[in-house]
Amino acid sequence: MNAKSQRGFTLMELMIVVAIIGIIAAIAIPSYTRYVESARAADAQGALMSLANALERYHTQNATYVGATIGAGAGDIFPAEAPLDGGGTKFYDLVIVAGNTTATAYRIEARPKNGQGGGTIALLSTGARVNWQ
Repeated sequence: MNAKSQRGFTLMELMIVVAIIGIIAAIAIPSYTRYVESARAADAQGALMSLANALERYHTQNATYVGATIGAGAGDIFPAEAPLDGGGTKFYDLVIVAGNTTATAYRIEARPKNGQGGGTIALLSTGARVNWQ
């Protein structure tokens, strides 16, 4: 067999392919991560809106926001983690901020956890939104 009839790739060709894959991965992975975190944040925003609705129902029945609790207990008005559906990993803790809750006002927050990026997302009884995208 002579050298011209051999088949296959040279080491240089393989190194170029590996470099191209590395460049594509360096661009695609951070973009995908941002997309996933953004989708989780949008889900947390939806959970905050649902929690606000539950607080309004509680206020209608009790004429105050004070005393409303969230979690898995019998008297709790809403779950304490988001996403609400599925039994998988939860990426936000939902919190009724005690120092900001009065008979006529509240502040609720979705606090990131389990490696979720971004900051705390908040919703006030006035409808003001903090750190929403």
